Amino acid sequence: MVERQLRRRGISDERVLAAMAEVPREDFVPEEHRRRAYADSALPIGHGQTISQPWIVAAIAAALAPQPDETVLEIGTGSGYSTCILARLAAQVVSVERVEDLVDAAREAIAAQGITNAEVIAADGSAGLPERAPFDAIAVHATAPGVPRNLLTQLAPGGRLVVPIAERRADMLTLFRRVGERVDPETEEGLQRVLIGPCRFVPLIGTEGYPE
Repeated sequence: MVERQLRRRGISDERVLAAMAEVPREDFVPEEHRRRAYADSALPIGHGQTISQPWIVAAIAAALAPQPDETVLEIGTGSGYSTCILARLAAQVVSVERVEDLVDAAREAIAAQGITNAEVIAADGSAGLPERAPFDAIAVHATAPGVPRNLLTQLAPGGRLVVPIAERRADMLTLFRRVGERVDPETEEGLQRVLIGPCRFVPLIGTEGYPE
């Protein structure tokens, strides 16, 4: 997976590649899909949710580039797979999941990997966690209907946000960097926007996303 799917497709961050090699993806998919755990595709994990394809997980982690002293907010814990990847790169990961059954399963899966620096919260993560902000990096694993303005205000100086945004022809995985002291999410003053590429995610459900 690391050599054929990730490195060959442009993932060059060695820390990210090492984390992807260390986390056994088969431990995060249902038994009936484990033979396809390393296929370059998303897989269902129940409740209408999926575990993203390996390249997407790696691309998000590489774009965020979490450092060993940084705190990451993750929106959409899902299986907990990407949480474990991020936890190997950052000091702390706070992950939010709205489906309570997935929260319980993710906590168990993360604990089984020996991860102690990741916290999973059951809540509507579409508006982030303003009471815990600012964050050095924010990863969103669901497609937002537009630029997530509330999340942008929760970035620390120098912080990064990666989010899929719905556009006319496809979802577009997008990186925002906070480059200014002052941030205006409406005009994107103080922000730098970088397009990573087209993708497909489940919709971001919640007060700042799509209605359920």
